[in-house]
Parts: sequence; C-alpha cells; structure tokens
Amino acid sequence: MNAPRPPDPGPLETDDAKVILSGIGLWAVALVVLLFAGLDPDQRWWIWTCVAGIGLGIFGYWYVWRRDRHERVPAAGDPTGAPALPDATAGPAQTGAVPREQAVTGDQEDRPVPGRTS
Repeated sequence: MNAPRPPDPGPLETDDAKVILSGIGLWAVALVVLLFAGLDPDQRWWIWTCVAGIGLGIFGYWYVWRRDRHERVPAAGDPTGAPALPDATAGPAQTGAVPREQAVTGDQEDRPVPGRTS
C-alpha cells in the first residue's frame, strides 16, 4: 500500500489533422451510402447527422490548423522542446517589444485600472 506510485505517462504525440480528416471521410462515406439507401421519410435525420458530422469535422480541422500555425517554435538547442521565451535582460530591440509610450494610444493611460493602487 505504501509503494511509490510510478510517474504518469506523458501525452501521446498524434497527428490531429489526419485523425480529423479520417473522421470527415467516414462521415462522407456514410452520407453517400445513406443517400443511395432510399430511407423512409422518418429516417432522413440520419442524412443530416452525417452532414453535421462533416461540418463539425471541417470546423475541427480549421481549429487544429490554426492552433498548429500559431504554436511557438522551440528554442534552438533546447532538448525539452519548451517554447522560446524572450530574454529578460534583452532590451526592446532584441525582443521585438514595443516601448510603452508607443504601445499606449489615446486615453488608455489615463484610465484607472480596477484593483490597482498605483
């Protein structure tokens, strides 16, 4: 009972886009089969289920594509694959940060911030 617990396994690396495209393909095959099956009028909801599956699959593919496109590139030489973060000692020219006076526009600086006393 007091034996140490083994560590949890890490997350599996999968190609989400291939999985989603496979699902869309299966929904499309089901739709074609149902269109040629000659369903009764009270069973036509199955066709709309396939259409919804295809539509949600397309949305899921777009979402994964967008997520992967916005993923940060790991730092060079980092064996952990952690995302690259800007160096805290580097100035704005090295990090690409915009100085505060350029980033603030209009009356944003004059506006009070809730919970802030300074």
